[in-house]
Amino acid sequence: MIAAVAMTAAFAVDPAPANHVIVIEQMRFNPPTLTIRRGDRVTWVNRDLFPHTASATSKAFDSRSIAPNGSWTYVAGRPGSYPYTCSFHATMTGALTVR
Repeated sequence: MIAAVAMTAAFAVDPAPANHVIVIEQMRFNPPTLTIRRGDRVTWVNRDLFPHTASATSKAFDSRSIAPNGSWTYVAGRPGSYPYTCSFHATMTGALTVR
């Protein structure tokens, strides 16, 4: 029985990377916090009438300006917690956790 469990574990395959969407509207990131796996893709979609950014305070990622009706995608590389903000509007904050 132990050998069968060991063989099953040896052939376990990680699930395919997932796609996640964070919508920017009404001066907020929605959802404001998101937990993902390494390799997952996160797309920020700007539905406001003016540009925004998704800029990690650690400098791990920075979308630069995302135009109205525009989007930006990030592929998570390193596990960790990444608070982020809009560099144009400091009251807009979010957090991305990569496992």
